[in-house]
Amino acid sequence: MSSSRVLEDTYEAQNDQRLAELHSKIRTFRGVTTDIYDDAERQNLVLDDTSNTFTSLTSGLTASAHRMTRSLSPGALSSLRIAFYIVSFLVALWFVSVVASWWGWGAAPADGSLQ
Repeated sequence: MSSSRVLEDTYEAQNDQRLAELHSKIRTFRGVTTDIYDDAERQNLVLDDTSNTFTSLTSGLTASAHRMTRSLSPGALSSLRIAFYIVSFLVALWFVSVVASWWGWGAAPADGSLQ
């Protein structure tokens, strides 16, 4: 009986060891699963934030396009007034560049000489 008891104890010890190994693997898999879940949640939050950003950008661009369409409509501003604004801007830009060149803020001459 003693040899069968030793054999049972050996089997019991092996079963306990394998059970401990399985328990360790289950803990590892549980940790990996939790990490995957947490990562998926973080990615979902990033995607939601990105979606909200693009939605905001789209609505802003749509509102700007509507305002531009209203401002260029025939009743709001005439085409001559818009042309006047563009020409005035270009003349002001030219004037600023002339004044800047008088004060020495302009680009250096092409030949590299200093005046």
